[in-house]
Amino acid sequence: MKRASWFDLLKINLFWLVINIRNNAVGSVFLPYLIVAFVPAEGKNTALGLMRTAGLIVAMLVQPAMGLLSDRSTSRFGRRRPFLLAGVLLDMFFLALIAFSSSYWMLFAAILLIQFSGNISHGALQGLIPDQVPEAQRGAASGFKGMLELLPVVLVSLAIAGMVGAGQFELAVGVTMAMMAVIALITLLLVRETPLAQAPRAPLGPPMLRVLGMLLGIGGGAGVGLLAGGALGGLVWLIARPLLGEPSAWVAGVALGGAAAMIAAVGAGTWAGVAATLGRGALRSQPSFAWWVANRLFFFAAVTSIQTYAAYFLMNAFAIDILQATKMTGQLMTAVGICTLLSALPSGWLADRIGARRIAFWSGLLAAAGTTLLLTITWNPSQPLLYLAGSLIGLATGLFTTSNWALGTELAPRAEAGRYLGISNLAGAGAGMVGAGIGGPIADALNAYTPGLGYFVLFAIFVVLFMLSSAVLKNVTLASPAASAAPAEALEAREA
Repeated sequence: MKRASWFDLLKINLFWLVINIRNNAVGSVFLPYLIVAFVPAEGKNTALGLMRTAGLIVAMLVQPAMGLLSDRSTSRFGRRRPFLLAGVLLDMFFLALIAFSSSYWMLFAAILLIQFSGNISHGALQGLIPDQVPEAQRGAASGFKGMLELLPVVLVSLAIAGMVGAGQFELAVGVTMAMMAVIALITLLLVRETPLAQAPRAPLGPPMLRVLGMLLGIGGGAGVGLLAGGALGGLVWLIARPLLGEPSAWVAGVALGGAAAMIAAVGAGTWAGVAATLGRGALRSQPSFAWWVANRLFFFAAVTSIQTYAAYFLMNAFAIDILQATKMTGQLMTAVGICTLLSALPSGWLADRIGARRIAFWSGLLAAAGTTLLLTITWNPSQPLLYLAGSLIGLATGLFTTSNWALGTELAPRAEAGRYLGISNLAGAGAGMVGAGIGGPIADALNAYTPGLGYFVLFAIFVVLFMLSSAVLKNVTLASPAASAAPAEALEAREA
């Protein structure tokens, strides 16, 4: 395989713009805007959480399945490009369905369909770097990939959210489709593939069973979390009712039970997912890797849910309608996206010099600090404080995204790196199931008691999740003494 030029690395990764323009536009802008039109105000967070959870289940199944099928494709157009083309063409159709949805359930169906189509291309795209980039350059190729994944946050915030905020929803959908089509066409024309002469003979069954095991693991973890949260919430309510009275005891039960549900869901989902996907032996032989998955799931459960509920949070905090909130969300996400890009650039360099674990540790604390500032905005709205909080969370996310992945590559057994790192999908889909799926009902229940209380409690839980993402790193040990530099004095004392 010949050495790739910088232009080769760019064109191979260009399609990541397509995927992330669609994901950010649909998830952060279109869905919050449309759900307000279809669902009573008191149930909008639950409705959004349900839709995100269902979509992520589809993604969790389709993405690896399409990756496996593209591995076996013998099309004369190449292994990956036919899937990229099929996915983006279906995306166009399902985006139109989203635009013309006339009810919540029609929108629900359109979201499931676009999750299916989007992951046809997503699953195949993941194979382009291994297909076309020499091993010695895959770090550089991943750097291009990371930049093109983050850039759409700014593009969507500046262009798409502004149009929706100005009441031009159909135009925003059309511009999204046009951007995706142009970038996809450029990729399909520039990227060249050598057709596969013969499909691999390895059976599809075992890897697909591992994918199903991952889904059952995170689903089972969510179930355990709900049971644990319900039990604790009921106990708190029984104990607090004589002391605080019925309403206050109920609020305490929902708040503490909700926090317990999310924490238990992450813990149970991590261990069940790792055991189902990698085998129980991996929990004994590679315990640090399981803690890495927990670190990743705690962080992303919080940060993706903040993005999911940003528009509704701003509606409440600043007493504005959905159009104004969408526009403000775009401005906020622009600040977040710029800070994420700025911190992602040096994050890999810093991780090589002071340790990926140390960077991941401080990322969690920085994100917790930014989210704590958001808590104050619930009761004391301030746009400067809002953008400061968003900037801190953006900086933390950029640092974490690179450093956490670098840490995972250090922990995964070299001979089985692909199989181990494939479990990162558990954190990607599981984050939405935990944060949005459990968080939405919590927000609606407490907002019904006191407007804004649900967002205050929900974001306080996210502060705890960020802090736990840092805390679990105490259980991660690396083979290299230099690489295992402790991220904090407490960790150094433990290891001493």
